[in-house]
Amino acid sequence: MKVLMSLSSFITLTLNRRWMVIIASFAILLAFASGMQFLTPVDVDFRNHFHESDPRLRALDHLEETYALTDSVLVTVAPRSGNIFTREVLIGIEDLTEALWITPYATRVDSISNYSHSRGVEDDLIVTPLIENTNDLSDNDIEQIQQIAFNEKEVLGRLISADGRVAGLFVSFALPDEDRSQAKVDIVDFLHDLVVTMRAKYPSLEFHQTGELLLNRAVRDALNNETGGLGGVAFGVMLLVAVLLLRSIWGTVAFILVLIAVIPSALGFVGWTGMLFYGESGAAIFVLMAITVAHCVHIIEGVLSKLRQGMERTQAVTHSLQVNTWPVFLTSLTTAIGFLSLNFSDMPPFRVMGNMVAFGSMCAFIFSVTLLPAFLSIVPIRATARDSNRSIFFDRFGRFVVSNHLILLLTFGTVVIILLAGISRIELEENKLEILNESFEFRQSTDFISENFGGLEAFEYSVDSGKEGGITDTEYLRQVETFADWYRAQPEVTHVFGVTDILKRLNKNLNGDDPAFYRIPDNPDLAAQYLLLYEFSLPVGLDLNNLINIERSATRLTVVLTSLSSKEIIELDERAKTWLEQNAPNLSDGATGVPILGAYSVQRNIHKMLIGTVTAMAIVSLLLTFVFKSIRFGLISLVPNFFPAAMAMGLWGYIVVEIGVAAAVVTAIAFGIIVDDTIHFMTKYLRNRRSGQLPSEAVQSTFSSVGRAIAVTTLIFALGFMVFGASGLQGNQSLGLLMVITVIVALLADFLFLPPLLMVLDTVRETRTQIRARIGLAIK
Repeated sequence: MKVLMSLSSFITLTLNRRWMVIIASFAILLAFASGMQFLTPVDVDFRNHFHESDPRLRALDHLEETYALTDSVLVTVAPRSGNIFTREVLIGIEDLTEALWITPYATRVDSISNYSHSRGVEDDLIVTPLIENTNDLSDNDIEQIQQIAFNEKEVLGRLISADGRVAGLFVSFALPDEDRSQAKVDIVDFLHDLVVTMRAKYPSLEFHQTGELLLNRAVRDALNNETGGLGGVAFGVMLLVAVLLLRSIWGTVAFILVLIAVIPSALGFVGWTGMLFYGESGAAIFVLMAITVAHCVHIIEGVLSKLRQGMERTQAVTHSLQVNTWPVFLTSLTTAIGFLSLNFSDMPPFRVMGNMVAFGSMCAFIFSVTLLPAFLSIVPIRATARDSNRSIFFDRFGRFVVSNHLILLLTFGTVVIILLAGISRIELEENKLEILNESFEFRQSTDFISENFGGLEAFEYSVDSGKEGGITDTEYLRQVETFADWYRAQPEVTHVFGVTDILKRLNKNLNGDDPAFYRIPDNPDLAAQYLLLYEFSLPVGLDLNNLINIERSATRLTVVLTSLSSKEIIELDERAKTWLEQNAPNLSDGATGVPILGAYSVQRNIHKMLIGTVTAMAIVSLLLTFVFKSIRFGLISLVPNFFPAAMAMGLWGYIVVEIGVAAAVVTAIAFGIIVDDTIHFMTKYLRNRRSGQLPSEAVQSTFSSVGRAIAVTTLIFALGFMVFGASGLQGNQSLGLLMVITVIVALLADFLFLPPLLMVLDTVRETRTQIRARIGLAIK
């Protein structure tokens, strides 16, 4: 009673002081929105998906620091003739190698052209570039170069493809500590321009490029385009659906007004709190649009309904607030709780998105019950006459559900079981090189390189000798070689490269190039001399710092992989760990690298997000139990909130099978959104029950009062998310399609599963005859 009195006083104050409320709302908006000046945008980077304390990320950082590894790009040359060992092609490779050296911030370029080829002349070691002065090469010279390239493990599979049809050039960079974002822009712009120039200069050659810097730029451009493109389309679709279904121009203006208040407030909150704003967090803006429009639909639909009944405008607004304020508050609060569960994720962009939506959801509630009703009570909003067929649709639908509630309960329950079984078919796969679809040049180049050149992702090992200067210890070198040979025998591996390959070549060179000496030197002192002699012979910029640490106690071993799913990456890593434990337990702490990070991250995030979602569900369950004053109804309300996301995942498992990081957040996002309609249905049902109606009557009355609003909000969500099914980003595309499936399933659950469940589990039982009698009475 006190709550109702307080609510009535609040509504009276809001409508009596409408202009003051509008002014105060905009003052609050300005206070929150002013935080936007402190927003700190973060450039797109795959490392944003990992917390800085992530042990695998720290291991990768340590390896890069140890071996002076930096950002790199791979550029490939593919002659249409299918053979790189021709004069014209080698001239192009030599030209491109020289041009890549002047790329901004470039520190190293590795290609077949400047590969440090070594040979022995008596007791001397001669080290020269494999290709020099290409114009002067004879056919015999080119044939000899081809023979050397196919016989060197350091070249075959790394600088040329296994079939000799594609050449690869690796460019390494040292980015400045300051203004790294601009440095990345300069590098990518230079590379794009260079490739355009080379294509024009050598029309018979195909040039492709890939790498993390290029990927980050492509993703950033895609996000920017989609924020202004697909985001605008989604917003337009939501408003169009609202206008067509509510048929109110002033209602549309009201939506926009509240959105103008909510979105900047949420962005300002991010700025005021000092959170970084990631490009991947931008989806929060779209989610807030959908939540805000959904709140507005319920309130405006309530106003229009009373206006059609002849009620005066202010009275209609008052009645709508009396009916909807409490459900809108509950949906805002539960939505905030659902999105706060994203803080369980290890991925900072998702945590920022969760916090932003949680705060924005509460702002949407505040502005929906203050600014919106104050505005509606001032403008000349009118309700157009509703089609009589539309007005009785939900009456008829409600009678259908009531009269067939047992059949619907059993049928929907069976569908739930079948779809849940599909979850076991899902395969977790996250390949950062495939997060863009085939319409992007980066993806096209990456696919070409992956199919024609070799693997693009690698396991990286720092193999430790256990003592300073121990990398030339023969026992250590034999262990490294054995480990490398084990990897070469694995079907998932395309290339393995380490210092042992160089030492075996040097041993052969300094023993008259006798193939019998292509092995690890028997004497550690001899191995040390060979390595030192070789390093002194290398040109500037092509030393071995990328393979040997400063203390010369450890070397780097690179294992290049075929295209693998996250599950396959983890399986291979586990096999390698087992081999190390059994054969060389002190050789390495294990693999690191981007594929390792991504594979384990997907699994860990799904596990943590499930914990977060369950936690959020438990909190919401306790909250609804308190609000509904019934443990039974509190638990019942969770059924249509939890099962739709699980059913959508199961359907995905039957149809698509593979899914990436979208699986880690879709449950939390879905729960945060679909809980709205369930609460509106439950609150109306309980209001009807407590007014003296029996379960069948309460269900039918609930359909009549909120069925249309629930259908409208679901349609808005579904069509809005469907737009992102056209996204060029695979993660957004999967998330959008999954959310469409989820909200549709949630609507079906709210209409076909929740009402029968309420009738069966309610304390008052009705016979089938009684239900039919009441339905017949309602028809009359």
